Amino acid sequence: MTLRKYVVGNWKMHGLAADITEIRAIADGAAALPQVDVALCLPTTLIHRAVEAVPGFPIGAQDLHFLPRGPQTGCIGAEMLVDAGARLTIVGHSERRDRERSAEVRAKAETAQANGLDVIVCVGESQAAHDAGETLETVCRLAIKSLPERIGGTALTLSYEPVWAIGSGMTPTSEEISEVTEALRSLLDRRYGEKGRGIRILYGGSVNARNAASIFAIPGVDGALVGGASLKATDFLPIIEAAAVAG
Repeated sequence: MTLRKYVVGNWKMHGLAADITEIRAIADGAAALPQVDVALCLPTTLIHRAVEAVPGFPIGAQDLHFLPRGPQTGCIGAEMLVDAGARLTIVGHSERRDRERSAEVRAKAETAQANGLDVIVCVGESQAAHDAGETLETVCRLAIKSLPERIGGTALTLSYEPVWAIGSGMTPTSEEISEVTEALRSLLDRRYGEKGRGIRILYGGSVNARNAASIFAIPGVDGALVGGASLKATDFLPIIEAAAVAG
C-alpha cells in the first residue's frame, strides 16, 4: 500500500514573531507541492499567530499533558492547543524520552486523539542500544507501550527517531532504517489489523536537503520528521520537493 509522503517540521525551542515570514514561505512552497502532506510543529507561543498567518496550513504542537487541566505548572492541555488552532501534536519525542515513561506517552496520544488532534508518536534507540545491536528490540518495545490502544478518528503517525542521530549530523544506514520500518510495519499490522495500513512511518534524525532523497527512497519510509532543517524555507522546501519526487 503506497501512502502519501508526510513531511513535518519540528521547530523545537526556536521561533519568534519575526519568524512568521518563514512560516508563510514554507506554507506557500508546500501549497505548490500538493502531492505531499506538510505540517509544522511550533513552540506554543507561536501556534495561534501561525494559524492566523497561514489559515488552512497544518500547525501543531511539540507536546501536551495527558490531563485536560489542573495544577501542572508550565504544561499545556489538549483543549488549549485546539483552542489555539493546533491540528496535531508530537508525543514521545526522542529528546524527551529520558524523562517520560512510555505509559505517559500513550496517555498523551490518547488524550490528543480524544480532542481531535492528529498524533505523531516517536520511538528511537540510544547510542548504547544501537551499539549493542538492540535497536529492533528497543524500538518495538517502545512502540508497543507508547502507541494508543485504538487508532481513533484522527490521523496516527509513527516516527522512528534514533536518539543518537538527532542533531548529530549522523544517520543510520539505509539498511538499518529499512529494517526498523519493516519491523514497525509488522507491529502495526498485528496491533491494528487492516486499519493500521494507513499509519505512516516517518524517519527523523539529521534529515536535510542533502540526504532527503536517499531517505525517501528507502522502502517503508513514508516521510520525515525534520528538526533544524525546517527552520528556514530555503532549507525545508528542498526536503518537501524530494518527497514529492519520491512520490
